[in-house]
Amino acid sequence: MSAQSTLENTLKEILRVVKPLREDWTTRLQIIDELRGAVESVESLRGATVEPFGSFVSDLFTRWGDLDVSIEFSNGSFVSPYGKKQKQRLLGDVTRAMRQKGGWRRYQLIPNARVPILKVESNLRNVSCDISIDNLKCQMKSRLLFWISEIDTRFRDMVLLVKEWAKAHNINNPKFGTFNSYSLTLLVVFHFQTCAPAIFPPLKDIYPGNLIDDLKGLRADTERRIEETCAANIRRFQSYNLRAENRSSLSELFISFLGKFSDISLKASELGICTYTGQWQAIKSNMRWLPQTYALFVIPSLSLFILLIYIFLADALSVSSEIMIFITVTTTDFVTGIGAWVD
Repeated sequence: MSAQSTLENTLKEILRVVKPLREDWTTRLQIIDELRGAVESVESLRGATVEPFGSFVSDLFTRWGDLDVSIEFSNGSFVSPYGKKQKQRLLGDVTRAMRQKGGWRRYQLIPNARVPILKVESNLRNVSCDISIDNLKCQMKSRLLFWISEIDTRFRDMVLLVKEWAKAHNINNPKFGTFNSYSLTLLVVFHFQTCAPAIFPPLKDIYPGNLIDDLKGLRADTERRIEETCAANIRRFQSYNLRAENRSSLSELFISFLGKFSDISLKASELGICTYTGQWQAIKSNMRWLPQTYALFVIPSLSLFILLIYIFLADALSVSSEIMIFITVTTTDFVTGIGAWVD
C-alpha cells in the first residue's frame, strides 16, 4: 500500500472516531432544553429564546466539542441593541437561575471579555458550554459556514481533521495565544478558495454586503434576506458549467493545506488572509488590521521539518491501537511565526 493510500485510510479512521454520533446530537439538544427551562424561570429573562450557534449549528463539531448558546431578546421583532453592561447583568441572572435549577457545574463568568460569556459544564456527558447574550452576529456566521459546507462535503471533513491536528500540536487554545476553532475553520475556507481548481468562491460572491452591518431592523426579515441571498449565490456558483472540478482526495487536500501555510512566517508581517476576497491582502491596505501586531510562534526553524502527527485513539473510542503518520515536508519555516490575520 502506498504512503498516500495509508494516509487516506488513516484520515478516514480519525474521522470515524471524531464525528458525532446520534447520541452526541441528542445530548446537546437536551442541554439546550435544560437551559431553556432555567431561562424561563427568571422574570428578567421572560420572553427570551435560547439559540445555539458555533460548530453545533454549522455541523463542524466533534464528539467532544463545546456547545455555544446565545440567549436572545428579540425586543418585539427587532434585532436587539443590548449593551455590554446589560449583558453582564443578564448573565448574572442566568447564573443564579442555573444554580437554582441544578445540573451544571464549574461556573465561570467572564464579564469583561469583548463578548461577555458564562462558561459552564453540563452534568450530561460533561459537555462544556459558552453562554452569551444577543449573539446574533455569531449565529449568522455559523449559518454561513453551514451553507458553504453544502458546496462540498470535503470541507467538513477537513475542518474536523485540522482541528484535531491543531489539538495534537497544542495550537488550538486562544488562551495561550494560539488559534481558536473559528480561525482554524477560516483557514480551511481560505485553502478551499485558493487551491487549484478552487473549491469555494470568495465569500463576497456568496454574500456581497457586510453581513454584520446588515443585521438591523426586523430580525425575521433580515435573516430571511441574508439566507435567500446566500442560497441564490451558492446555487449560481454550483451551476456554473465552466467551473473546473477539483478532484483532490482528502489526504491531498490535507497535505496541500500544510504546504500552503509552511512559509507563512515570510508573509505574516505584510500579508493577511482574507476569506471575503479569497486572497492574501496587504495588511497596510486594510485599516482594521493596522493597529494589530499579533504573531504566533509555534515551531522553530528547520531546513527539513518532519511533521509527526501522533494520534492515540483509546480503546474507549473503539480503536485498539495507536496510529502514527509521518509526513515529510521540505521547508525553511513551518508555521514559524503565524501573524497573518484571518478575516
